[in-house]
Amino acid sequence: MYVRAKKHLGQHFLKGEGIAQRIAQSLTGHGGYHHLVEVGPGTGALTQHLVGLPDLKVVAYEVDEESVRFLADRYPDLEVRESDFLLMDPNSITDGPIAVIGNFPYNISTEIVFKVLQHRDRFPELVGMFQKEVADRFCSGPGNKSYGITSVLAQVWYDMEVLFLVEPDAFIPPPKVRSAVIRMRRNDTRSMPCDQALFIRVVKQAFNQRRKTLHNALKGFPSLPSGVPSEFASKRAEQLSVQDFISLTLACEA
Repeated sequence: MYVRAKKHLGQHFLKGEGIAQRIAQSLTGHGGYHHLVEVGPGTGALTQHLVGLPDLKVVAYEVDEESVRFLADRYPDLEVRESDFLLMDPNSITDGPIAVIGNFPYNISTEIVFKVLQHRDRFPELVGMFQKEVADRFCSGPGNKSYGITSVLAQVWYDMEVLFLVEPDAFIPPPKVRSAVIRMRRNDTRSMPCDQALFIRVVKQAFNQRRKTLHNALKGFPSLPSGVPSEFASKRAEQLSVQDFISLTLACEA
């Protein structure tokens, strides 16, 4: 059975086994999970390296009906859910920890990360393929031009790292961009010492005018009637660490 990659689903199928095997081997078991969700398995290039992993129950989420039929025929013992991962309830799989893996559809890759962030206490680890530009945005640290809102919001809760790069010719059809595999592992932060909603507002406001100093970018910010604290006023958003943004949010609450 031949499965055609569908542009509207953001499908780019991996060819060859080397890269898929490296992705599977990047799982560390962090958080002690025994359930693994694969997002967008397509023709099973990665799936074949997951189904035999010891002590792991694999559940595949795939919205493409053609791919679902292909996977059911190729892997009859695999649980394949013809459903959108973004609508998934973790409790429908287990009440314990779950890892997420995949050669992610590029058109929803950022949303996949935010789904994981939403259920961060259920997802201790993610390993996935992203467009390199998106991977850089999630994993970059302060001082890097790729460092931004998504970097900060993800790094509050996860340790983020780019594992390796993948060239376009590794896919069918080849995308027009380079790709990167990243790994997210839940850090020790269980709650924030500041109001989370206010923290998000501060981060977004600061980066929305990232070329300006924080004195100007946050001028008139309702929670800072006395202005930005002196230690941050002359800096730009991209110079602040996650902890700095927490300190800035706490100043808003003072």
